[in-house]
Amino acid sequence: MKLVTTFLLSFFAFICQELPNVRQSYVDASKSQKNAEAFMDLMSNYNKENEVLMAYKGAAITLKAKYAKQIKFKKSLFIEGVKILESALKKQPNNFEIRLIRLSIQENSPKILNYKSNIDEDKKLLLSNFDKQNPSLKEFIKKFIIQSNSFSDKEKERILN
Repeated sequence: MKLVTTFLLSFFAFICQELPNVRQSYVDASKSQKNAEAFMDLMSNYNKENEVLMAYKGAAITLKAKYAKQIKFKKSLFIEGVKILESALKKQPNNFEIRLIRLSIQENSPKILNYKSNIDEDKKLLLSNFDKQNPSLKEFIKKFIIQSNSFSDKEKERILN
């Protein structure tokens, strides 16, 4: 029993230390192809142990699609990334961070890919549950909301105050 408890605590501590780095890498990945590739390299080692990290892995693949040369390859990468993200969300439908990741991808995906149908749903969840999140996640969300086109000025003001 002690061994299992020790393992679980070690795993949780690792995830808590890793998330701020993953979050910042995600933000940076949208700024350049080099950063997107570095983010993909970081996330490629993650498997199904943690749904939030799997959602980031899906996001990394969708960002990789942004820089692919061939349209067919772009689309297949995007679909692969979305499948991973949606799988993580299916397992944890009320996970605040996974919803934020999906919202950011849907907000920035081209209309032709037809992946924008959950923006209002995710936005509503983020606004209604913002106060219940830990300070680190709140700060990350604030930064996203400030630059987001999905939130009104009134909604932004509410979150920032």
